[in-house]
Amino acid sequence: MKHFLQNAYRYCVGVAAFVALSQTVCAQTESDAIMIPKNFVCVAGMYAHNSWDHYWEGTLKRENLNLGTISSNVYNAGVVYGLSNTINVSAFVPYITTKASAGTLRGQRGFQDVNLAFKWMAVREQIGTGILSVHAIATGSIPVGNYQGDYLPFALGSRSKSVALRGLINYQYGRFFVAGAGQYIRRSNITIDRDSYYTTEMHYTNQVALPNATNFLVSAGFRSLLLNVEAIATKYTTLGGFDITRNNMPFPSNRMNATAVGGLIKYMPQQIKGLEFTIGGSYVTSGRNVGQNTQLMGGIDYVFSVKKEKN
Repeated sequence: MKHFLQNAYRYCVGVAAFVALSQTVCAQTESDAIMIPKNFVCVAGMYAHNSWDHYWEGTLKRENLNLGTISSNVYNAGVVYGLSNTINVSAFVPYITTKASAGTLRGQRGFQDVNLAFKWMAVREQIGTGILSVHAIATGSIPVGNYQGDYLPFALGSRSKSVALRGLINYQYGRFFVAGAGQYIRRSNITIDRDSYYTTEMHYTNQVALPNATNFLVSAGFRSLLLNVEAIATKYTTLGGFDITRNNMPFPSNRMNATAVGGLIKYMPQQIKGLEFTIGGSYVTSGRNVGQNTQLMGGIDYVFSVKKEKN
C-alpha cells in the first residue's frame, strides 16, 4: 500500500502537464496509468512556455518575418480526486498569454477552457512477471474565457466545446513501463465575428464546422519511489479541413496535423510526503498547418487524504 500511494503522487502533475502540452497542437492528454487512491486529492500548478518561428503552410515549411517568433505562456491549475482506487475525476483551467516578436498584431490573454476528465481503470492483471492495466478516459472542454477563436495564430483556443474518448494500455515490468493510447475527439461548431468566409468555397454564415480529430500516443520509461523518467511520442490528426492558402492567415477549420516527441522528469522528495516537482518538454517534428513548436514546462503538486484514517 505504501508503494501504491507514493507512486500515485506521480499522476497529478502528469494530468496538468498534458493539458499544457495540448497547446502545442498535439493535444496530448492523460498518458499515466497510475491512479490517485480513494479519498485522496491532488492540487497542481504548472507553467509552460511555447514558441515557434517556422510553420507549415499546408506541406510547405516556411517562416513569416512579419510575425517573427510566436510564443505563449500557459499557467495551469487544477485538482484530481480519487472517487475510488479505480476511478479518478479531474478539472483544470489554464490562463494563457500569446504574442509575436515582430509586426503590429497583438496577442491575447485570458482564461481558455475548463478541462474535465473521468478516468477508469477497467483492468489490472498480472501477466507474466509484470502488471497489465487497461484504462478508459472520457474528457471534455468548455470555453470559459471571452477570447476570439478566429484569430490564429494568437487565439487562446478554438472556442469549441469538445468531448473525447481514450483507451490506454500500460504494461509495468519492475520499474520499467511501456504504454500506448488512442483517442477520438469530437468538436462542436463555433461562431465567428464575420458573416461570411472562404475555405475551398464561399460560406455565407458565421458558423464554422471544425473537423474532429484523433490522437495516438506511445510512451515508455522508468518509475521508482523517488524518480519518474518518461519519453513520449504523439501523433495528432484532424479528420478533414483544408490547407492554409498561400500567404494567408490560419483559419479554425484548417487541417492541423502534428507529430511530436517529448519527455517528463518527476521527482518526489522523501522529506515531504505527497510533494512532487516536474519538468519536461516537447518538440513538433513534422506537421501540416501548424507551428513547429518547442515547449518547456515545470510543475508542482501536492497529494493528501481528505478522510481521516481510523486507528
